Amino acid sequence: MPEALSALLVSTGIVALAEIGDKTQLLALMLAARYRRATPIVLGILVATIANHAFAAALGAWLTQALGPDTLRWVLGLGFLAMAAWTLIPDHLDADALRLKTGMGVFMTTTVAFFLAEMGDKTQVATVALAAQYQAFLAVVTGTTLGMMLANVPAVLVGDRLAHRIPVRLVHTLAALLFAALGVAALTGWAG
Repeated sequence: MPEALSALLVSTGIVALAEIGDKTQLLALMLAARYRRATPIVLGILVATIANHAFAAALGAWLTQALGPDTLRWVLGLGFLAMAAWTLIPDHLDADALRLKTGMGVFMTTTVAFFLAEMGDKTQVATVALAAQYQAFLAVVTGTTLGMMLANVPAVLVGDRLAHRIPVRLVHTLAALLFAALGVAALTGWAG
């Protein structure tokens, strides 16, 4: 499989799975309940995700240049293993995120809230690592953005009706296994 296609598919799958039950998905549910206007919320999520993940992928690309191959292999391997463990820890939306300021409109409120909520979040960190691993900037940004949209658009459109039916623990376990597999692959030098 070509490297860019592999990067796209892995990035999409990992982020879609990791995002289930994540604080940004909880934020999407909250925004949908508060504003009940799906289109500007979905567009805000898209814009915030593209900006955030492009920044993260650029950082990942820089890391591949800044670190030697052996150091990068260890950083990526241990980083992916840490992501596997982090994925198993349930996220909670803090009280400050629930007090969004109004007056910016639904689109801008969503864009700003999502961009800030993604800073340092596991999907942003995963984007850094995936960009460093695959060295395919566009494929990783496209894949991680697609994964975010696959997880969050249904949350916006059907909200609580869907949220309670998803086996979050199972989904997080699958994401953790994928992160662990990437970690082992990076540490052993196997490139997928």
